[in-house]
Amino acid sequence: MSKRQYFGTDGIRGEANRHPMSAEVALRVGLAAGKMFRRDESRRHLVVIGKDTRLSGYMIEPALVAGFTSVGMDVRLFGPLPTPAVAMMTRSLRADLGVMISASHNAFSDNGIKLFGPDGYKLSDETELKIEAFMDEGLETGLAGPRDLGRVVRVDDSQARYIEIVKATFPKALSLNGLRVVVDCANGAAYKVAPAALHELGAEVMSVGVTPDGFNINDECGSTHPAAMVKAVKEYRADIGIALDGDADRLIICDERGQIVDGDQIMAMIAGEWAQEGRLVGGGVVATVMSNLGLERFLNAKGLDLHRTQVGDRYVMAKMRDGGFNLGGEQSGHLILSDFSTTGDGLLAALQVLAARVRSGKPLSTLARQFEPVPQRLENIRFTGGKPLEAESVLAAIAEAEKKLLGQGRLLVRASGTEPLIRIMAEADDERMVGQVIRDIAGAVKKAAM
Repeated sequence: MSKRQYFGTDGIRGEANRHPMSAEVALRVGLAAGKMFRRDESRRHLVVIGKDTRLSGYMIEPALVAGFTSVGMDVRLFGPLPTPAVAMMTRSLRADLGVMISASHNAFSDNGIKLFGPDGYKLSDETELKIEAFMDEGLETGLAGPRDLGRVVRVDDSQARYIEIVKATFPKALSLNGLRVVVDCANGAAYKVAPAALHELGAEVMSVGVTPDGFNINDECGSTHPAAMVKAVKEYRADIGIALDGDADRLIICDERGQIVDGDQIMAMIAGEWAQEGRLVGGGVVATVMSNLGLERFLNAKGLDLHRTQVGDRYVMAKMRDGGFNLGGEQSGHLILSDFSTTGDGLLAALQVLAARVRSGKPLSTLARQFEPVPQRLENIRFTGGKPLEAESVLAAIAEAEKKLLGQGRLLVRASGTEPLIRIMAEADDERMVGQVIRDIAGAVKKAAM
C-alpha cells in the first residue's frame, strides 16, 4: 500500500491553520471526496457535515462546503454534534458521504476531518488513498457547471434526532429515575445532547463542561482529564460520573467513590452482561493491542475470546465486521456497540453501564471492577523531527526489553498516528520489571529524539 500523505489513523488531523489542517486542504478534501462519491450522474448527491466546538471549525466548515458544492454535491450542515451522530445521520438521511470536523480529545488548537461512507462506517485505507490522489489534482478539475452547483441547508433538528436514537437503545423496561448522574461533556460536541438524553431517561443530571467558547474544549475536563468528573461526583454525591471527549466518541466513567473505570473494565462489564443474556455475538470481544492482559484473562475464564487489532477504532470496527462481533473497543474508552452504531459512541456505552447499574441495584463500585488489571505502564515521548524508532540504540533497547518480557508480558512501542509522539506500553505481572523496561526504552527514545 502507498504511503498516505494526509490521512492518519483517524482522518486528517493537525494544528489549525497549518498544513495539513488548512483551509486549502479542507477545500481539496471537499473537491476530492465529492468527485469520488458522485457515482450516479442521473441524481443529486448529498454530504452531511457535523463539527465540534473548536474555533477553527468556522474556517474548515466553509472550505469543505466550497469544495463539495463546486463539484455538484448538496450539503446539510448539522452544527455541533457528536461523531457517532454524524455517522448515524449519514445513513438515515441516505447521504453519499458524512464528514465530522473534530480533533477528538486534542486541544482546541488542533482540528481534524473524519469521513464516513454512505453505510455510516469510516472509510477504508484504500478509499482514503484514492481521495488523496484526487486531492493532488488541480483545483480546476472536475468542477460542476453553473447550474449544477450544490445547495446548502442547515439541519435544525439534528440534535433532537440523535437524542431519540440514543434513548431508544436504553432498555424500555428500565428507568434512570432516582439516579444522580454527573456528565462531563468536555465543552465539546455533546454539550447539549448528552445532558438532555440522560435527563429525558429520568436521571437527575449534573453537567460539567457544557459552556464551550471555542477555546476550552478538552481543557482540564472530559475523558482525558477525569479529575473534573471525579470532583463533581464527590461534590454532588452522585451514583456515577461519565466523562466524554471533545467529539463524544469515547468515554471514561467513575463510580460513586470517584474511582476511575477505563474502557477495558467497561467492555468486561458489558461483555459479561451480554454473554449472560445471550446477546454477545461472535463468542468474544474485539480490542486493540493496548488492552490489558487482565481483560483477556477475564474473558477467557468465561469461555470468551479477545481478538486484538492495531490501535484505532476503525480497525476494531473492521475486525468486528469481518468476524461478526457486536462488542469491541479500546482501553481509552472508544467503545463500539455495533447493534446500535457504526463507530465509537460514548453516550451509548454509558447507557449500557447505567442499564447494568439499574438492573443490579448495586453501587457501581461493586460492578465496575470486573478484573484485576495486570500492571501496565504507558509513557508518551514527544519528538520534533526525525524517526527515533529507526535509531539503532532504540531498536537495541526494544530487543532487550522483549527478551526480558518473553513469556511473562507484552511490549508495544509505536508512533502515534495523530500526534508527534512515541507511545511505549509494557505490562507484566512483575511491576518492577515493567517500570525498568519503560525507563530503558524511554531513555533511548529521548536520546535519539534530541
